[in-house]
Amino acid sequence: MYIRRRKTNHNKALPGALPSMTAGSHVLSEDTVCREIRDGQLHSKRLLSKTNRVPKWGERFFKAQSVCILEESVVDPKERTLVTYTRNIGFNKIMSVVEKVTYRSVPDQPGKTIATRSAWIDSSVFGFSTAIRAFGLDRFKKNCMKTVNGFNYVLQNMFPATHAAAAMVHNQQQHQTKAQKIKEAAKHASEQVKAQAEQLVQNLSVKG
Repeated sequence: MYIRRRKTNHNKALPGALPSMTAGSHVLSEDTVCREIRDGQLHSKRLLSKTNRVPKWGERFFKAQSVCILEESVVDPKERTLVTYTRNIGFNKIMSVVEKVTYRSVPDQPGKTIATRSAWIDSSVFGFSTAIRAFGLDRFKKNCMKTVNGFNYVLQNMFPATHAAAAMVHNQQQHQTKAQKIKEAAKHASEQVKAQAEQLVQNLSVKG
């Protein structure tokens, strides 16, 4: 077991990198508490401190400018998965958040990874727990988007060729999807016109 402290400045680590609130700029420090291999899996535990902006109505309950987060992760090379658990270790009565993310490779699509993210949010503040949980859920959703944008940015800079190829495939798939929708719409319109024409012929035959 060991502890390693690292002050974090992601804008310096990635020159010209991320917009201020896209991803990473809210992390103040990272402490690696322990890292060890158990049963062929890499287990890590980190302590992070992050900025903690709260709305005006929340300042009556919470005025701290930062909060500590405990992150535990397990890398399983055999199953090709990475699972992370994060939770706040302070102010739990006001709002406790437990988040789990599972990164798993796609067997039939080499080079692709699926990230499944879930969270459990609770509050024990009498009379305000529902509002606080709703606020926590809304922030979780917004942070998910920021995390995805930051993650994609880093991957794009680390693997530009792969990202360009993936973008090309994505564009081709979108083009094929649009073409298929246009084809289906044209077919549907043709069938409608044909049906209307047949109905008109039947009406004329009856009148004749």
